[in-house]
Amino acid sequence: MLAPPGLAFKSASTASLVAMTTQPNDAAISFIAAHPHAAMITVGGDGRPRAVKIEAAMVDGVLESASHADKLRTRRLRRDPRCSLYFADEQHAWLSLDVGVTIIDGEAAARALVRFFRVRDERPTGPLDYHSDRSHHLGLSGSELEEVLAAEEAVLFRFTVERQYGNL
Repeated sequence: MLAPPGLAFKSASTASLVAMTTQPNDAAISFIAAHPHAAMITVGGDGRPRAVKIEAAMVDGVLESASHADKLRTRRLRRDPRCSLYFADEQHAWLSLDVGVTIIDGEAAARALVRFFRVRDERPTGPLDYHSDRSHHLGLSGSELEEVLAAEEAVLFRFTVERQYGNL
């Protein structure tokens, strides 16, 4: 059986397809929007996979997520800027993305993160609520949120999709 151009069957026993791409396809974008919580799998110093939960969003056609400069996941990604993201729903549909990661930090991160949170939270204007494992804030303006993010040394992950697969 031949797979459509740009796709390959994962194995002869499954209809799940693997897409070789630099951006998620339309089905993946819709799935991520409906199910933004994902497992991010990085490689630990001992070579073993390490999983953490993230929230992702498509911002201007690019998949992004937020973190902090001192998090172990960020240190791992500075060492090896590759990881896998796994999204799933309650009906057993799933999507896995093998991605390259660009880490944005400093002043550029705070501005880009405000945009990320506006898109992720579907709040293009007005006050924003923010929570992390470090602080909780309600009703912040964009500039107030930038100050909080800069003080917390928040970083933005920008993902480049290298491969996508799943059963969507």
